[in-house]
Amino acid sequence: MKGKQTVWDMVRSLAVIGVVVAGIYLFLPHDDTADPTRTVDYRVETITARRAAPYPVAAPVGLSEEWRATSVTYERKASNAWHLGFQDPEKQYVAVEQSSDTSVKYLTGVTQKAKASGQTQQVGDRAWERWEGEKYDALVRQEQGYVTVVTGTASFDQLAAMAAALEFKQGPQTP
Repeated sequence: MKGKQTVWDMVRSLAVIGVVVAGIYLFLPHDDTADPTRTVDYRVETITARRAAPYPVAAPVGLSEEWRATSVTYERKASNAWHLGFQDPEKQYVAVEQSSDTSVKYLTGVTQKAKASGQTQQVGDRAWERWEGEKYDALVRQEQGYVTVVTGTASFDQLAAMAAALEFKQGPQTP
């Protein structure tokens, strides 16, 4: 019967495949209400970054379990860029960004085009610059040779809570 297939045969075949796929979907367990946010453990990356970075790497200490780490990276070749992303208790995004690139271009990139507001915010014993933007707000602290940014969709209160929890440490340098 080679060459005798019709469009109707193809439609019937696709219908059978559709019934099988629908059956699989209906009978395999899935939870549509489950939280899709994946939590990551950032301890090993923090230790590695603290050994490699030319500045004290910031990581939070003492945050409640409602703060969930969602991403972590350290890129030595990209100006020693440290990134640690979180979902705060209000389900908003908060990121800690550090780099030896202190340029406005870098700051604009990690803050999603936020701009300096000219205001400062005291967090503990440190003064942070407030940056405001359409997508992200940020707290920015420039130090000698590096910059620390706490940014995201969260409120300034939540950004300040993260900034207050940051512990700045530097490990022994690796060659």
